[in-house]
Amino acid sequence: MTIRDQHDQIETSAEYAEAAAIPMIHEVHADPSTAAASEAKLPPALMEPSSHKSPARWAYERMILYIQNFEKQLNSDQEVAMGFTGSNAGVIRIEGLGYFDPDILTFYGSTEDGAKTQLVQHVSQLNVMLRAMPTQTEVIEPNRIGFKLARDIGIEEPATS
Repeated sequence: MTIRDQHDQIETSAEYAEAAAIPMIHEVHADPSTAAASEAKLPPALMEPSSHKSPARWAYERMILYIQNFEKQLNSDQEVAMGFTGSNAGVIRIEGLGYFDPDILTFYGSTEDGAKTQLVQHVSQLNVMLRAMPTQTEVIEPNRIGFKLARDIGIEEPATS
């Protein structure tokens, strides 16, 4: 409970500092049927205070949440890809995601023409746009990397994806 939630309750400075360190997520969408990442039950890894994590790990865990939520909105002939804002590097199909403490994220994937790619990015430069792209024609089911990544931080993959 915070001061914002209960105006008649006073927090100690320790309670206030603890509440400020616990991660929070909030989104509002114009279309009420749009699934918001904030509606998902956060896994234990994302409920830990961010002060206990490197900036790279913290960004990695949150990117997984956003990728997985984005994939929930795709149809069966689409997969998640990402574009690089502020760059003309193009779009890559996301095939992997990692981090190197304390401050590096890496995205693994391939371009639409099949070229293997890897982006290594400092967390202070993280600026990614998630995009839907057609599934690869030789693949029977879309690759849902978000659900595979989610297992890494304690989110169980649903029976149907």
